[in-house]
Amino acid sequence: MAGIIHRVGIKAPLQEVYKALSTVEGIAGWWTKDTSGISQPGETIVVRFVSPEGIELGSMNMVVKALAPGKKVHWNFTAGPEEWIGTDVIFDLHEEGEYTIVLFAHRNWKEEVEFMAHCSMKWGVFMLSLKELVETGKGKPSPDDIKIDNWN
Repeated sequence: MAGIIHRVGIKAPLQEVYKALSTVEGIAGWWTKDTSGISQPGETIVVRFVSPEGIELGSMNMVVKALAPGKKVHWNFTAGPEEWIGTDVIFDLHEEGEYTIVLFAHRNWKEEVEFMAHCSMKWGVFMLSLKELVETGKGKPSPDDIKIDNWN
């Protein structure tokens, strides 16, 4: 099975990075403003993406599989684009000097397709938004994110 991976260093304490990844409020600060649900193992978080004009572009449901404070956040997608259903997103965290390192993985894609390339680039954009949020207090969540192509 195919997967997407990224590594980003964030100049901030590990617990601040973990909070941005493990809470609904945190996710809304770097990924998409329209984030709702309950961030607890076994519970569901819903993320919606809308255009600057308010038109829905897509949404996903993810079950929180694991929250290991300061170490890991794990989601499994149960609704959304067909290619995402059954995939897992895992954020592994550790410290290196003054950086918190985020090892991001979006695993279990059935095959490498053009949409996967789009998503890989967008995940990179959102990892940089996460970095901005934690380092400066303001990220660039959707719909204020960098648009990379005609699919967003």
